[in-house]
Amino acid sequence: MKTKGPIWALGAMSGTSLDGVDAAMLQTDGQRVFAFGDSVYQAYSDNEASVLRAALGHWPGEEGVAAAAEVTLSAHRNLLARFDGVDLVGFHGQTLTHDPRGKGTHQAGDGQALADALNRPVVWDFRSADVALGGEGAPLAPFYHFALAKWIGAREPLAFLNLGGVGNITWIEPKHERPEDDGALLAFDTGPANAPINDLLQTRLRQPFDKDGALAIRGTSDERIVARFLDHPYFLRIPPKSLDRDTFVGLLASVADLPDADAAATLTACAAGAVARGMEHCPSPPERVLVCGGGRRNPALMAELTKRLDRPVVPVETVGLDGDMLEAQAFAFLAVRVARGLPTSCPATTGVAANVGGGILSQPRP
Repeated sequence: MKTKGPIWALGAMSGTSLDGVDAAMLQTDGQRVFAFGDSVYQAYSDNEASVLRAALGHWPGEEGVAAAAEVTLSAHRNLLARFDGVDLVGFHGQTLTHDPRGKGTHQAGDGQALADALNRPVVWDFRSADVALGGEGAPLAPFYHFALAKWIGAREPLAFLNLGGVGNITWIEPKHERPEDDGALLAFDTGPANAPINDLLQTRLRQPFDKDGALAIRGTSDERIVARFLDHPYFLRIPPKSLDRDTFVGLLASVADLPDADAAATLTACAAGAVARGMEHCPSPPERVLVCGGGRRNPALMAELTKRLDRPVVPVETVGLDGDMLEAQAFAFLAVRVARGLPTSCPATTGVAANVGGGILSQPRP
């Protein structure tokens, strides 16, 4: 693998929505984006998703974790083996629990075993080093968001909003040269996004998510529940800050007495309201908000965001990016940074004590 200049990296991401694995190629030197390559999505089977869901909140050695790790490794191995011309792999794994101020963070999946199976170098365990140095360990995409802001030629402050199971935002001042420069970035988790909505649909209707926001659009949000949700102390915490998927586990119970459509509308309003509260922490109002992740395909959620943020809120496709694969691309980008000794997080993105390059580089064994 070259130590200078652009290379082709393959990134993989399996998020807290537990829907499947995204994999995407990116040509980068770890500082700039040169080209986007092939990408593939592979959904988890019902059985695979069930195994992963049963292990949520569990730590290594606890019940269900070994099975979840095997599902994670198998799904990634089968998908990533389909790509050619790969110099380096970035493997995030499947987050089962995240407690940076307590036990730490846990992503299932053995990167060394994946390197052996693919016969390619793999960077993995991206979050542990950040947490060990006092950081939140999340979000980790902001350095890539900064590179994308440069790629699209942004001149004014803007924000990337990722709406996965949990929402996270990256505020960017593109006038800076490097993402670790003071004032270049601010990043943090905004609050629950798709996860509670998905859980509601799965529990009540045996559907994986609210396709096209169809259920929420038919309902009316209960603003008393939304207001109580937004009173949670998390929203007053100064960022950087991060969440586990189950930090707001009581949110689903709060809509238990509402009809299906009203419950979906209420959870959708909560997700948008959390983003609006988060925006209050940005150093200056972003000119626009570029949305990636599955939430951007939910018209009900996008309409709520537009109403509550009072500024342009548009999918990242409007600037030529792929909102489905942006997180996978991010871990390709970060893998190259790890391999070349560059930081992957800084005090403004995770609250870590100093700039840190997280991740383990595993070479394939004979």
